[in-house]
Amino acid sequence: MAAALFDISGKIAVVTGAGRGLGRGYVKELAQAGAVVICIGRHEESLRTAVQEMTAEGNTAAYFAGDVTDVNFIEEVMSKIYSAYGAINILVNNAGTEIAKPIEMVAESDFDKIVSVNIKGTYMMAKEAVKYMRRSKSGKIINIASLGSFIGLAESTVYCASKGAVVQFTKALALETAKDGISVNAIAPGYFLTEMTEEFFKDREHSAWICERIPMGRIGTYKDIAGTLIFLASKASDYITGQTVVVDGGWLAG
Repeated sequence: MAAALFDISGKIAVVTGAGRGLGRGYVKELAQAGAVVICIGRHEESLRTAVQEMTAEGNTAAYFAGDVTDVNFIEEVMSKIYSAYGAINILVNNAGTEIAKPIEMVAESDFDKIVSVNIKGTYMMAKEAVKYMRRSKSGKIINIASLGSFIGLAESTVYCASKGAVVQFTKALALETAKDGISVNAIAPGYFLTEMTEEFFKDREHSAWICERIPMGRIGTYKDIAGTLIFLASKASDYITGQTVVVDGGWLAG
């Protein structure tokens, strides 16, 4: 019975930002748990490789290359997924970006890019997912927030503002869709080594500052988020909505 609670076999899971970073790990874990994984991202070669790896292991996966800030692309791809598979059961809003700069160096184009990906893309993907999830009166939306949703990080003012918005959006959408059987939650990772954060770890002083603040004494990997991801994607979390689960090695506890 316990295993059945976490069973997502055959569920249609859409993951944005799926070709790189933590997204690459998310799709692998969802596929190994039995989900049909649809990968979305801007880097077609990375997406193709991710799908090839999953299908080589006997899992079912596909990809669509495009930009989550393009509403026309979102509407078109979500319609195609629903038409092809008959459902959209899980959405993992993982696509995100950061441009770390002192505030006086932040250009309007930097601001627009971060906000467009982290807020607009998350919002519009969820909007389309809700449209299809309401038809089946069920669904799981998992937004990816951040440690920066809760603490300020110098030279990451736009990023922190955008990730704070993700937490508030998660709460508001959860209230709006609860009656439709749709759960909306978020995962807030701490510091994980990815393409987006590797510059932080190249700076020895900054890297030491990060590691000193993690009680568990190490940087996380996508495996550290896998359990939380599967939990929020499965029946085990059916009575949980509007929540953000922090996966940070204990950073916010201190």
